Amino acid sequence: MIASSKYGVETEILTTFDNDAWAAYESVYAESWKPREGDARFLRRMAEREGKAGCLRLGLARLDGEVVAAQFWTVENGIAYIHKLAHREAARQSSAGTILSAALFRHVIDTDRVSLIDFGTGNDRYKADWMDRNAPLDTIRLYNTRHPAGLGRYLKARISALVHNRQVD
Repeated sequence: MIASSKYGVETEILTTFDNDAWAAYESVYAESWKPREGDARFLRRMAEREGKAGCLRLGLARLDGEVVAAQFWTVENGIAYIHKLAHREAARQSSAGTILSAALFRHVIDTDRVSLIDFGTGNDRYKADWMDRNAPLDTIRLYNTRHPAGLGRYLKARISALVHNRQVD
């Protein structure tokens, strides 16, 4: 699906994996404000698997033919998960990232009929523009204190909690 905006930004949403589209995604991410992350091969393998399962939503936004924004989403069980999004800083004024987000929202709501869009973790400012609520995320960490490595991790967590005035049980 390809759509144009009044700002000259064209959006495309792929539901199957495509090597060229993924290369464009990686190129945009490399030139974005985002810090380098772990193993890029992991994300690619995930996108390939999700594409085979029909769950991939890879969005690309082009300005004058160049991909300037990219987003990696998946859809499963009525929920759209936003995994990664980025735009080229040089194209920031075009609002290509925002236009692409709107196109993906339309797609997952109108076509996939999702009941929830999950932005994942973090309090990034841009998320407030799209959400009407947020939910706390709780974490449970278990340590096998009978094993030296588990005991070490537990003690490290306890010391960190004391320093940062948090509770660890």
